Amino acid sequence: MKAGFIGLGNLGSAVAGRLIKEGVELNVYNRTREKADGLGAADISSTPRKVFESTDVTFICLFDSDAVAAVLMGPEGLASASKCGIVVDITTNHFDPVMEFHGLVADKGGTYLESPVLGSVVPAAKGLLTVLVSGPEKAYRTALPFLEKIGANIFHLPKEGTATRMKLINNLVLGSLMATLAESVSLAEGIGLSREETLNILATGAGKSLVLDAKRQKLIDGDFSPHFSNALIYKDLHCLQDMAYEMKRPVYTGAMAKELYAETMARGLGDEDFSGVYRLFERE
Repeated sequence: MKAGFIGLGNLGSAVAGRLIKEGVELNVYNRTREKADGLGAADISSTPRKVFESTDVTFICLFDSDAVAAVLMGPEGLASASKCGIVVDITTNHFDPVMEFHGLVADKGGTYLESPVLGSVVPAAKGLLTVLVSGPEKAYRTALPFLEKIGANIFHLPKEGTATRMKLINNLVLGSLMATLAESVSLAEGIGLSREETLNILATGAGKSLVLDAKRQKLIDGDFSPHFSNALIYKDLHCLQDMAYEMKRPVYTGAMAKELYAETMARGLGDEDFSGVYRLFERE
């Protein structure tokens, strides 16, 4: 099996590494070549265009929709490629440009599958992501053997735009719950409990969740090296608010959570893991 892969940030590197471990031959591109060098077995291309031309299935994993647009429409991207197959975009996009991406890839004779994932670096490395996929059934079936190597749960939501919107809804829960856990830990410290003891109690009570399980050790250790950054959850919650605005619906908890992550950005903590929202509640 062969595939292309564009974008080797924290998540992208984990997903690409998983694909290689599962026997997929990858041709990769990353703007910072050193990250591509770290994959070892992968072939490295000098431009996104060469990745698209080298395979029938190409993954994209980038920070936001502007970065995806640059890869699709830039002078060394898909726009200048001599061929286009299936583009599997696991970026969490804004819901407006993702609709344009379907058309752009179709105009090149390929098929775009918006495929945002639920989960971060650790589940990605173990093939335990949840993958939401919107796009045509035929392309989905072709890409499925690759998706099964990175995802334990895969949901095909055929209507274009649905996977992206559902990912934003998921991240409403993610960001809000993380902020609540962080504040709860700080309050418990105020009554004399340790972070570890507090999290052990919450894990058997109302806080029991995948979020707590994933971020327990980071909170205990105060280690906020990024798996999924404050900047990313802030971006996603902003997109969620745009979606609510389009729907003429309020989004109460999401708005509060977004402003908390905005504060992490204001304090220069955007590159830290989003569990680092704890710093906003921390007391000396």
